[in-house]
Amino acid sequence: MAITRRPAAAPRTEKTGRATLRGLLRTRDFRRLLTVRLLSQLSDGVFQVSLASYVIFSPERQSSPADIASMMAVLLLPFSVIGPFAGVLLDRWRRRQVLYLGNLARFGLGVVTAGLLLGRAPEWLFFAAALLVTALNRFILTGLSAALPRVVEPRELVTANALSPTLGTVAAACGGGIGFLVHQVLPPGQGADAALVTAAAALYLAAGLAAHRIDPELLGPEHHPDRPGLRATLGQAGQALAAGFRHLVHDSRPALRALAAVTAARFCYGILIVTVLMLSRYTFNSPGDSKGGLATLGTALGFSAVGFFLAAVVSPWFTRRIGLTGWMTVCLGSAALFVPALGLSFRAGPIMAAALLLGLVTQGTKICADTIVQSSVEDDFRGRVFSLYDVLFNVAFVAAAAVTALVLPLDGRSAGVVSAVAVVYALSALLYARAVRRGGPPAERASADRPGTERGSAERPGPAQG
Repeated sequence: MAITRRPAAAPRTEKTGRATLRGLLRTRDFRRLLTVRLLSQLSDGVFQVSLASYVIFSPERQSSPADIASMMAVLLLPFSVIGPFAGVLLDRWRRRQVLYLGNLARFGLGVVTAGLLLGRAPEWLFFAAALLVTALNRFILTGLSAALPRVVEPRELVTANALSPTLGTVAAACGGGIGFLVHQVLPPGQGADAALVTAAAALYLAAGLAAHRIDPELLGPEHHPDRPGLRATLGQAGQALAAGFRHLVHDSRPALRALAAVTAARFCYGILIVTVLMLSRYTFNSPGDSKGGLATLGTALGFSAVGFFLAAVVSPWFTRRIGLTGWMTVCLGSAALFVPALGLSFRAGPIMAAALLLGLVTQGTKICADTIVQSSVEDDFRGRVFSLYDVLFNVAFVAAAAVTALVLPLDGRSAGVVSAVAVVYALSALLYARAVRRGGPPAERASADRPGTERGSAERPGPAQG
């Protein structure tokens, strides 16, 4: 009788995976591109903390929800406006030059921003400089992704796509942590904020110099003399997005319902994030204790991050049992219950528990939406629909901040706002469940039961978390 060798297959697979990873890290050009990503995203983390510190936790100013709305617009609107068209430009410009000159420009803008802080310049100048920094970030991140296939072998691309964005996210989180720590050490004030911006600028310079080590022609794109003009190409990109929207509305109702639900969840999450910001600044700490306020906010965001991780762990289990639409409905409906139960106390302990649960249900909703879009949208339209998804995801967050600026008191204590958010969650759950029932058996439910579907959805890079 032949002896089966099936048990030996898994170790060989693991060995192959480790060999692929080692091979990637031994590849000079991949290491250089990865270094650019790590330095760029590390800088982003530091810069974003400096922006939050100045706008929300500066002891010299009485920050308001309107200030937070301005900060959210600076951080997220460039992704929404530029994002769908960035690829068009990156298919024409040398990507190495985008990484090199883009980071050098961010270095210069960072130095200017620090000078504006020290010189107590008008706020609109500060926000204009910060907006340019974040707008350039869209090109940097898109360029890094577009360049990756140019520095790895085709068989290594899956591993490279898993490794590079993950390490970039870790680097951004580390940058945020560095920013928090520096802010705790330095005396509070615009001097500390300027120091953080200067540190971010220095890291942008390091990222630019790292990009300069890459061969100018290595990252592409190839030159095509017969390519249509830029204006025509941008027009075609706009028409393509419109075609994606029409396909979504007329031919992919499950995806349309999922995007409506995840947009509502993102809107509610944005309102609650602004509420926690104001509570951290004025209720849980003395208004003059900017260090304490920033530390409280960091703790809340840490609990929310734990919830995001838990969602990745439990969502596959739930979707196998109640389906994608069932788990999305549960996430929305449960938020309608725990948000008022924990949030109306306006005490730090329950708010931290709510932050954890919000992270879980918000990311759980997004995992379901990602999977439904992937499984129900035709392949020819999928990229354009995800571009629209990205726009909706970020605009919902900015809109939430704008609405909150109109109704939230300075200390963040508003039973009306918390109750209204709970009502929106409840209505979203009811309307989504009703739409699913009226639409008949959703195709996405079947995809949830196929092995590996949830894992793919969790690992796919979707819209950025705000």
